[in-house]
Amino acid sequence: MSSARPRVYSTLFDHVLSRTDPERIHHHAFRAIRAAEPATRRLLGGESALARRRVGARSQVRALGLTFPHPLGLAAGFDKNGIGIDALAALGFGHVEIGTVTGEPQPGNPRPRLFRLKDDRAIINRMGFNNDGAEVVARRLAARERRLGGEVAPSGRGTGAGPVVVGINIGKTKVVPEEDAILDYEKSAGLLAPHADYLVVNVSSPNTPGLRDLQAVERLRPLLDAVRRRADEVTGDRRVPLLVKIAPDLSDDDVLAVGDLALAVGLDGIIATNTTISREGLVTERSQVDQIGAGGLSGRPLAQRAEDVVRLLRGRVGPDLTLMGVGGISTAEDARRRLDAGADLLQGYTGFVYGGPAWPSHVLRGLA
Repeated sequence: MSSARPRVYSTLFDHVLSRTDPERIHHHAFRAIRAAEPATRRLLGGESALARRRVGARSQVRALGLTFPHPLGLAAGFDKNGIGIDALAALGFGHVEIGTVTGEPQPGNPRPRLFRLKDDRAIINRMGFNNDGAEVVARRLAARERRLGGEVAPSGRGTGAGPVVVGINIGKTKVVPEEDAILDYEKSAGLLAPHADYLVVNVSSPNTPGLRDLQAVERLRPLLDAVRRRADEVTGDRRVPLLVKIAPDLSDDDVLAVGDLALAVGLDGIIATNTTISREGLVTERSQVDQIGAGGLSGRPLAQRAEDVVRLLRGRVGPDLTLMGVGGISTAEDARRRLDAGADLLQGYTGFVYGGPAWPSHVLRGLA
C-alpha cells in the first residue's frame, strides 16, 4: 500500500474525524469496518499477505502453543463484545483480543468518557468496561464458530490454525464487591474459555474502582489460580493459555514480583502494558488535560515506559514466557524496538485509531 493512503487518512482524521465525538466516531467507524469486510479482504488482505511474504517464514510467531501469522495484533478495548473479529482480521491483524468482558453486562461510566489528545497522538478513556456481559458474548462467539464452520478447528473454535487467533480479556464487574471478585472472574472464565485461543485476566484498568489493587501479588495469586482451575474445568483436554495484563504504573519491583509470580503459578504470558494514569511529558495544554479529568492514557506518551516494562520482565522471566508488548506502538520502528526489548507479540490500539484501516499493513510493511 502506498504511503499516500495513510496520509489521506491522517488528513481526514485531523480535519474531520477529530472534530466529532470520539465515541460516536468509534461506533460509526467500526460499523463501516464490519460492512466493508468483503472489500477489505480484496483491497488490504493482499497487502498484508505481501508484507508477511516479504518478511518470510520469520514473520510467523510460535507462542502460547499457537501459531500467529505475524506479531501484530489488536489490543482489547476496540472490539469489546466480539462483534467484528473477522473484519478486523481482514485489515491485517494476526490476532484480535476482544473485551474487556465482565461477568455481568454493564453500561460503563457516564459520557463523555473518551478523549483525544491530538498533539500527543494519545487517548484518554474512562469507559469503565462497558460490555454486553459474559453470557451474551459467549453466545455470540459460539454463533461465529458455527457460521465459520470448516474454517476453524474441529472443536468449533480457532486454535491459531483458524482464520485469526482470538484472545478474550476478562475483568471485574463494577457492582460486584471486591470480596466476590474471584467468583466474578470465574463466571467469565467458565463461559468464555471454551471460545478463547488465549484468556487474559485484566487487573490493570484504572477505570474500575479497586481493580488495580488486585495486582498485588498476595491478591493476584488466588485469582489466577481460580481462573486457571475454572478454565480447565470447561475445556477438558484442551489447555487454554492464561495471561495477566499489568499496568505501566507499577514500580519496577512490583513488575518483577509479577514476573516471579507468573513463573511460580505457571502462567503462559504477561501483557505489558495497560493504560497509565500518569500525565507526565504531555505537550497538550495542561488546562485541557485537567478539564478532561480521570482516565487511562494510551498512545505515544506511553511508549517508553511500556518498552521498559517489557525489558524488565524479559530479563526476569527468561526466554520461555510469552510477553505481549502493547502501549505507544505507532510505527514500524516502535514495533521493532518493542520486539528488540523482548516482546514475542505486539498489540496496537491508539496507533490504529490515529493510523486508520491501513495501519496494520503499513506497520507490517515497515517490519518487512
